[in-house]
Amino acid sequence: MSRTELEELAWRWRELARSLSNRAGEDSRTSSRPPSSDDPYRRDARGQPTAAGPDTGATSAGSPESAGKPAQKNAGTPAGKQPGAKGYWRRQPIVASAEVEHAARVCAACRALLGPDLKRRCICAHNSLELVRAAMALQVTATRHSYFAVRCPCGHDNVDRPRVGLGSLIEGRKRNLRMSERCLVGPMLATFIAALSLRCRLSRRKIQEFLRDWLNLELAVATIERCVHEFGLASEPVVECLIQDVRAAQIVHLDETPWYQRGVLLWMWVAVTATTIVYRIGSRRKGELTALIGDAFLGWLVTDGYGAYRDHPRRQRCLAHLIRKALALAEGSYGAGSDFGRDLVRDLRRLIERVHHGADADALKRLTSRIKWNCQCNRHEIETKVRDLAGEILNDWGAVIAFVSDPNLPPTNNDAERALRHAVIARRISYGTRTDEGSRFYAAGLSVIDTCRRRGVEPWAYACSLIATARANLTLPMIPAKLAA
Repeated sequence: MSRTELEELAWRWRELARSLSNRAGEDSRTSSRPPSSDDPYRRDARGQPTAAGPDTGATSAGSPESAGKPAQKNAGTPAGKQPGAKGYWRRQPIVASAEVEHAARVCAACRALLGPDLKRRCICAHNSLELVRAAMALQVTATRHSYFAVRCPCGHDNVDRPRVGLGSLIEGRKRNLRMSERCLVGPMLATFIAALSLRCRLSRRKIQEFLRDWLNLELAVATIERCVHEFGLASEPVVECLIQDVRAAQIVHLDETPWYQRGVLLWMWVAVTATTIVYRIGSRRKGELTALIGDAFLGWLVTDGYGAYRDHPRRQRCLAHLIRKALALAEGSYGAGSDFGRDLVRDLRRLIERVHHGADADALKRLTSRIKWNCQCNRHEIETKVRDLAGEILNDWGAVIAFVSDPNLPPTNNDAERALRHAVIARRISYGTRTDEGSRFYAAGLSVIDTCRRRGVEPWAYACSLIATARANLTLPMIPAKLAA
């Protein structure tokens, strides 16, 4: 190679290294990339307000280091509409098309029947908007609910009032969430709003716009927020029963993904069985795993290589993760390590295929021995990624080939990864939740919806009955068992 060609090659490598270095340092602050693409482990280290003081060493607002940076939002300012902001008033009158009278039928004192001929007086009344689902049609109707007091001949006044159901009490909150039959939005309409939020991933403002444009219905953002939270609150007792189903299952798929709660990095966990899906938002500590499967879980876990799973004796390692890592070696510039990656991809895929088609034990033993020997030969390779992948497989060898001796075990963790895909898309759109209550309600709502779909149960009819019974303070219906195909 001549001097001119050598200099030209060196300059080209220099420009390539500089462009790659600049690209690696980019984030949502310095490029057009969305904030959801930032590294979750570095994200919460940026943008946190520092305590300004004479001896803290914090940079002032007018210092050169803070030039061009957005001012931090006051941490004490609550979310939502601020005091003094313009309110929201209804601009269309509610015209009721039907009226439902609620009156006691049996005297609470003497147990005598209360006929319609007895004197009654109206105690309270309210209008309720409900969504009617017909064949290829949706219609919103208004019903007036009137509650009466009926005087028995024995002299006792029997008063019928709207029942009050589940509640969520938070210390310091001005107005706590309390489910009640006295509500502007009926159970099916509340279910429809929850579906737009949880399943269609629409914001509260977008839901408000959708209802106004397509159903000619005006609701405040706070009312929409209440409907979504009511579904989450009613779902929490059901999820407690679903967790018991997970702990009794034979095979459980587990996975986790980053989740943000008001900018703080948390994790969303998912446990998937043949009939149940349960989500949970919390830390990445092992205690969250224990809260899902318990301390005495005896079944099989299908997981990735996260260390929190490795203490469980009966575990199947997801081979799809290992194949992706081997593909990165095969398609990269790792010298002999690329050959190791290609061989590993070929052998792992062949192992999955042969177990699926029921190959004989001798053929499977030869194939697993070749994979193990290949990893042992590359365990002390110079390239770090090659060495790490070989050591990772050898250190977890029993979990890698567990499905060979038990064909009922799936070799991949695709069920859990597919379950989390919807939540990952929602995280990229909404950047997570803002409160502990919101995180609990979001995870509970997703658990109920996905479990219904996994069991072949119509989720929105069940959600409607769930909200109605929770408002009336009745026994909540459990999700039916998986229906026969």
